[in-house]
Amino acid sequence: MFPRLEPFTAYAFVFLRLMVGLVFIDSGYNDLKNPGARSTSVGLPRGLFVFLAVAELLGGIAVILGFLTQLASVGLILIMFGALQKKIFVWKTGFWGKDGLGWNYELIIVSMLLVILCTNGGRFVL
Repeated sequence: MFPRLEPFTAYAFVFLRLMVGLVFIDSGYNDLKNPGARSTSVGLPRGLFVFLAVAELLGGIAVILGFLTQLASVGLILIMFGALQKKIFVWKTGFWGKDGLGWNYELIIVSMLLVILCTNGGRFVL
């Protein structure tokens, strides 16, 4: 029914890496703009929060470039596990959450990162 799409898989992985990377670059950058207020709002010490923000920023860049892709993916998955733990057990946010701010988003990102991890980001990596 559909034409063979396997030849485009490598490009799909690049797009996947780009989207995941942009999410983390934007998140890390926004967290670094006002780390004091943001760290207070999520209940983390400022130093740890800055470390996580820098890790998000650098991890996002690494995923996009395909540089140490698996290591970056593992690091970002661990950050997302922390976010999941906070939303599920501390804030008791539902799957969809109030105003769409549940933990479904984190699960989607973890799923995307698992694909990147298991494929090493595809063919076009550094």
